Amino acid sequence: MGVIIKRNVILRSIVTEQLKDQLKQELQRSIDEIDQRIRQIDFRTQPYITELQRSNIQQAMAVRRQIEQEKERQRATREALVAQMSQVEELELDDEVIRGTLESEVEINEGDNIGELLGGQEIVTKDDVVVEIRQRAALDEEEIPQIITTRTSQPAEGGELILPGG
Repeated sequence: MGVIIKRNVILRSIVTEQLKDQLKQELQRSIDEIDQRIRQIDFRTQPYITELQRSNIQQAMAVRRQIEQEKERQRATREALVAQMSQVEELELDDEVIRGTLESEVEINEGDNIGELLGGQEIVTKDDVVVEIRQRAALDEEEIPQIITTRTSQPAEGGELILPGG
């Protein structure tokens, strides 16, 4: 009788022109979304700040600082995406890059080599087609390439910027 546990599976992709194009498109969409967020912040907050300045200048200044901090956080995220875009340009065809991790279950039984089982597996794709499934050892000291992700950052710790009337 074994025990079922979860383990991570690394998703790798072989670099092709199609993958590079896909990554660039995803990154560009994320950059465009951030640009739109910054424009929305300006559009939605300017009337509120103008009105607030008439009644409470101190509060208006505090809100303006909060808004500028959020815009700066968005700009930093945008710059990180632009840097990733440059990294995508430099990828060599046929190299492998890590795209992320998945989770799978594995059954462990008495006598099993836990290092092999927990070391996990890797799924290698080329243009979204699985070309290889590899078993990797738990203590592989292989240098792992940068994980390429196109997800944009989430709202700051406190959640979204919330303004009255917004």
